[in-house]
Amino acid sequence: MPIPSEIQDLIDRLNRELAETETDATQGLNLVRPILSRFPDNARMIQFFAFFNNALFFVEISRRRIQTTIERLEATDVTAADIQEGGEDLGSLLGQVLETKIAVRDINASLE
Repeated sequence: MPIPSEIQDLIDRLNRELAETETDATQGLNLVRPILSRFPDNARMIQFFAFFNNALFFVEISRRRIQTTIERLEATDVTAADIQEGGEDLGSLLGQVLETKIAVRDINASLE
């Protein structure tokens, strides 16, 4: 059974948001590394470094969750309840992705 268009739109949006979050987190790491090399005991920079790495890990886990949901929705024996549950899971994930993206951008702005 094909994935409903509303859920496919959600998947596409999630993938775009995750790509932007990944780019921003990588940019953040590139901003923190030189500061951290000069001031290795700076607790704030250590926190930022850890946060950006966690954000990248979150992006990878989220992509796997999306793929698992897609596989579940593409199954031949998928029910309407399964489709609804998959859409709700993806919607919840979108909220988490947006929160992470905002936090990453806020920290990048303070570093710049």
